[in-house]
Amino acid sequence: MTGAVGIGSRTRLRLPLGLWGLTRVVLLLCVFKVVVVPGPDVTLEVGQIYQGWFDVLRTGEYPRSDVTWQYPPAAALAILSPALLPFLGYATAFFVLALLCDALVMGLLLHTGRRAGRSMRGAWLWLAAVPLLGPTAYARYDVMVTAVAVAALLTVGRDPRVLGVLAGFGAILKVWPALLLVGTPKGGATWRSWPVAAGAAGAVLLLCAAWMPGSLAFLSYQSERGTEVESLGAMVFHVARHFGWEGEARMNYGSMEFLGPYVSWVSSGAMALTVAAFGWLALWRFKARRFSSSTTADAAFVAVLLFTVTSRVISPQYMIWLFGLAAVCLAYRSSRMRRPAHLVLWATAVTQFEYPVWFSHVTQSDPLGIAVLFLRNGLLVVATLSACRTLWRQTVTEAGVVRIPGQTRRPEREKVLAGSA
Repeated sequence: MTGAVGIGSRTRLRLPLGLWGLTRVVLLLCVFKVVVVPGPDVTLEVGQIYQGWFDVLRTGEYPRSDVTWQYPPAAALAILSPALLPFLGYATAFFVLALLCDALVMGLLLHTGRRAGRSMRGAWLWLAAVPLLGPTAYARYDVMVTAVAVAALLTVGRDPRVLGVLAGFGAILKVWPALLLVGTPKGGATWRSWPVAAGAAGAVLLLCAAWMPGSLAFLSYQSERGTEVESLGAMVFHVARHFGWEGEARMNYGSMEFLGPYVSWVSSGAMALTVAAFGWLALWRFKARRFSSSTTADAAFVAVLLFTVTSRVISPQYMIWLFGLAAVCLAYRSSRMRRPAHLVLWATAVTQFEYPVWFSHVTQSDPLGIAVLFLRNGLLVVATLSACRTLWRQTVTEAGVVRIPGQTRRPEREKVLAGSA
């Protein structure tokens, strides 16, 4: 019987593994330009910007004179990682490492999905989402960060300290993995993960500062960014351009941003919304009463959704964070995040049209560009509101309802007795 179960389990893995291999071959053909995707070449950032940073980092200091360097110090490890494959060119090595990180996430989700109380839905979502985003998935280092985040969330049930170490390291890699800690169960799990995360982040930060000068230069460049044309706030200016607004969209601090009257107001409004979102998360954590096996992943998904939609920037690669965390949620049978996870999947599919396919239409604010951007951002807003409502109901509202056995059946019984009388 055991042998038969093992054979059946291996058979069930053949389809997802086969589809993963097929879709990733197509993705590699895209990043190596055998198959050309319309629009801007998304791989140029690796071959030009990343490799330029690589050349500077190898000299022993951060690229602090480059305003496009807007990443925490540990990002240097991702930029330097192609040196692990010295027999390949920089861009080729980077794409291969991105593929390996993709494979790692897929393997973790498949392994988790076969355990009791878990589901294969997470692996299927990841399998579909990466190719839906297109070559951008392999042309940014976000897939590496997401692999760290997925590994962290899938280990929380076994040892919260591992979550702490990986979340702390991830925070110095790209900030947002710090949000993985927001949903740790109150009590022992929090006390074992949060201090460890702070210690790990502090240790990595000190190591980077001692390793090379300029480790904190990114802070000033990040604070000076404006409203990117793909963000939620930018939708105001896309419409306003048709009613005489005098601003423009042009390259600024490494991305296409709106510059002109009232942009600073919208940027400040976005920051205020981010503060309000974190206030809601703090209130949720204070009032939450029920923490199931999926709550840590669910809360992390909600937190990153809030962080993303209220940001001044919603770059296409941010979708990797979202569908990576959505996949972890769906790996738990107890999670109710299926609807917002599917909305994120649809938003990912639209994102490839928003960038790179129709990006010229987006920057020109023509009807096609506005429509695709409104659709993508609208899906993200609905996903965020749905995820917040689901998390609150499952951990606060329903946790406060005391259910008496037989309570739901009693009114029907009373009706029958009343009818008999």
